[in-house]
Amino acid sequence: MTRWSKRKRLEAIMAGELPDRPAVALWRHWPGDDQDAAALASTHVRWQQDHDWDFLKVGPASSYSVVDWGVKDRWIGHIEGTRESYELPIEVPDDWERLQPLDPTRGMLATQIEALRLVRKSVGEDVPVLATVFSPLSQAKHLAGQEVMLGHLRRYPEVLRRALDVLSESTLRFVDAARGAGISGIFYAVQHARYPLLSREEFIRYGRGYDLPILEAAADLWLNMTHIHGQDTMFDLVADYPVGLVNWHDRESPTSLSAGLQQIRGAASGGIDHWRLHEDSPAAALAEAADALGQTGGRRLVLGTGCVIMATTPLRNIVALREFAEKQSRST
Repeated sequence: MTRWSKRKRLEAIMAGELPDRPAVALWRHWPGDDQDAAALASTHVRWQQDHDWDFLKVGPASSYSVVDWGVKDRWIGHIEGTRESYELPIEVPDDWERLQPLDPTRGMLATQIEALRLVRKSVGEDVPVLATVFSPLSQAKHLAGQEVMLGHLRRYPEVLRRALDVLSESTLRFVDAARGAGISGIFYAVQHARYPLLSREEFIRYGRGYDLPILEAAADLWLNMTHIHGQDTMFDLVADYPVGLVNWHDRESPTSLSAGLQQIRGAASGGIDHWRLHEDSPAAALAEAADALGQTGGRRLVLGTGCVIMATTPLRNIVALREFAEKQSRST
């Protein structure tokens, strides 16, 4: 049996062809380690060495893109590994006007770029590496908090639009720097394409309108992915984004894998509920993995969870899922 490279396997999957085996990848937050480039890189390299994922999604703190504007946060033990903000720089509409695009060679952005560079150096060219990028609207939420941001969006729309322009420019600079660090693509997190946070018209104006230029600027990268966060999503407004992989909460939302594949242009990443994988036995998660292969016929699918796994996910469940994918290998 000839073992395919990770890139060959993923490119076949995105093209709708039957791979030598299902691709599989999981990702998580690394609280504490995500504040230091060397520590963050080391945890990811070890994660890849231990499990041989088909791609390595580098998981920074959710706040990494806004810390240099003054967000202060800390990890207080959440099992997802996410941090809690205790000081936000945006309180009143005038605060948005003070934002300027960030320099990715300085501060926390530079820490993330260095982590990406170290990861690429350590894992080599055979492992696809994805940088996490939050949409401008997601960054606005991290700067002001959800309630304040949505209030400003509706009462001071032009102020917020000017701020989103700044956030977009900062994001484009980061993507360009990450490209220089050797990434294979970006993991683009969309968190506001969902009801009842926004209306469809609001998402088109403040979300989609800023997402597409960023994804178009990353089009030269071969492995871009969109993550659609939430349960009651505007799936159709994100489904046509120009990416090779789409990840969403397929086990928690009305859009199943099979239904989603009818709308997206590339392949799906998912099939397993991250809470199923968090149970004390791998049985339920493996049943979902088998069902996912059944829904898709083994095509256009990367096995994984619909969102980040918990930092407390049992190791045997992680190993069991990776072994399940390996057992599906076929002769080529």
